Amino acid sequence: MSKIKVGIVGLQPGRSWAALAHMPALQHLSDDFEIAGVANSSIESSRVAAAACGIPVAYDSVSDMATSPDIDLIVVTVKVPGHLSVLKEVLQAGKHVYCEWPLGKNMQEAETLAALAREKNVLAVTGTQARVNPAIRELARLVKSGYVGTLRSVSVSGWGRIWGDRIESLATDEYLLRRENGATMLTIPFAHTLAAFQDVLGDITSVSSILETRIPQVYAPETGQYVSMNAADQIIVTGSLIGGAPFSIHFRGGEPRGTEGFVWDIHGSEGDLRITGENGMTQIMPLTLTGARGDDNTLHPLPVPDDDTVPAGLVSGNVARIYQRLAADLRNGTRTAPDFDDALELHTLLDIIVRASKNGERLPVPVHNRALP
Repeated sequence: MSKIKVGIVGLQPGRSWAALAHMPALQHLSDDFEIAGVANSSIESSRVAAAACGIPVAYDSVSDMATSPDIDLIVVTVKVPGHLSVLKEVLQAGKHVYCEWPLGKNMQEAETLAALAREKNVLAVTGTQARVNPAIRELARLVKSGYVGTLRSVSVSGWGRIWGDRIESLATDEYLLRRENGATMLTIPFAHTLAAFQDVLGDITSVSSILETRIPQVYAPETGQYVSMNAADQIIVTGSLIGGAPFSIHFRGGEPRGTEGFVWDIHGSEGDLRITGENGMTQIMPLTLTGARGDDNTLHPLPVPDDDTVPAGLVSGNVARIYQRLAADLRNGTRTAPDFDDALELHTLLDIIVRASKNGERLPVPVHNRALP
């Protein structure tokens, strides 16, 4: 199979997620991929991006790129409120797609897009990158191989980095403060972690939750004013895993005062495992793995298998790992990359968590058993 020709939607040279993560990943995997086109909100923006990044074709519109015979795969990296309209055009044209997570603003949009991807029989991949973080993959292997024995309990504590008292940039971050935009602490760092959590430990079967906005006004140093926030900056979810073990997850908005803004503890009958990181953005954070078994009361560093096939940085590295799976799936007819059906299941779980908080109820969760291989 020849190189997979990629068109990118939402490329702003030097500053967008496409520029910082997708471009380096695709360039590193140049044996499999060729960046062949770009389409932004205007032809002028497309031309600027194409010229700055050495991309051969600037398309007038997403529709033109989606119907071009010179494009095999379209990468969608626009802000979440724009996903539905862009993805409808791409899927209607029958193109394979890689869309950044969250798939849509809500579960209903995710249902629409997952159904359309199935109808068009295309490979539709979602970027839940924490699931392919090497430390997470090793953690999953250790749990499944019996390192901790019978699972007894699990706890996660994380900081969201954004959604605290201050906002770094109005241009890039203000829209994250509004839950109606679908890009919040619940749907970004918490959800990335939640997807990896179930890959490691199996499906969640029931949840109770508290979602609160304790910081309704966020300071913007750029203007010296405050902007409103209605997204939750405190997320507490407790429940049961398949097999019966209880778990708790607590995410807080903002930055931690210490060096460990993310701690994930897994306790079992034979041993314990812990993953730590700077904050709860597990899709882009370096993570450290430690563990102990038997009579050993001290957690020791555990090796994570070296992965020198992708860029070293986790920002582009984890994106590249998704692309590796995507290329293998296209060439081999396999299913190893997270797809739109995975995304719909994650959106569904988030919707249940929101309802549990609103109603003050413990709610059941459908079991899917769709962990990544």
